[in-house]
Amino acid sequence: MSNPNIIALLPMKANSERVKGKNFRNFCGKPLFRWILDTLLAVHEIDRVVINTDARKILADNGLNDTDRIVIRDRKPEICGDQVSMNKVLADDIASVQAGLYLMTHTTNPLMSVPTIRTAIGAFLEARASGKADSLFSVDKVQTRFYRADCSPVNHDPNNLIPTQQLEPWYEENSNLYIFTRESFAKTNARIGTRPLMCETPKFESIDIDTPADWDFAVVAARYLLEQKGIHQ
Repeated sequence: MSNPNIIALLPMKANSERVKGKNFRNFCGKPLFRWILDTLLAVHEIDRVVINTDARKILADNGLNDTDRIVIRDRKPEICGDQVSMNKVLADDIASVQAGLYLMTHTTNPLMSVPTIRTAIGAFLEARASGKADSLFSVDKVQTRFYRADCSPVNHDPNNLIPTQQLEPWYEENSNLYIFTRESFAKTNARIGTRPLMCETPKFESIDIDTPADWDFAVVAARYLLEQKGIHQ
């Protein structure tokens, strides 16, 4: 079976509530959005990157326009705004852009790597071929002691403490990466289908920038990763 046509969906809005203009702010040498965009373009399995946005002019001011692999779609007014479900934005892209597979990520995941994306694609294709999955989403593996607001334990016995590495692992959706098809999306109206596969991503790569503190932490992580590659700013 030949590999399907893969379209990466990279929604991008002009404004951000907690970190103003974060998608276009300088992040360790280049605008934040360029980090994940450059990574997606380096994944040869991805045919095109579709950017659904209300910021075409801002992108142009940052040197980004349509190319043979980048399609910029102007976001419809009715799906603009901070309170609009991301699934509505994705539904608009799916209705307009045909693909065998859709891979969705965010500009706020700047440190995700090419190998991680390729591994996720491979894992999903294998699972789908065997009938085990219709979609994929990325997660962080968590093994720690959780409590409710009233201090009652959730996943452990305080009177019988065991090492945290022996606790049942829990998995947190980290919003880094989703893979799905038109058919799986139609069943749930969401990027996670009825038979999803979880894909654990490296801790450094799963940083999602949502708050000013997240931004600062991501800068530290990015500088560390750049130094590991021998790149000094």
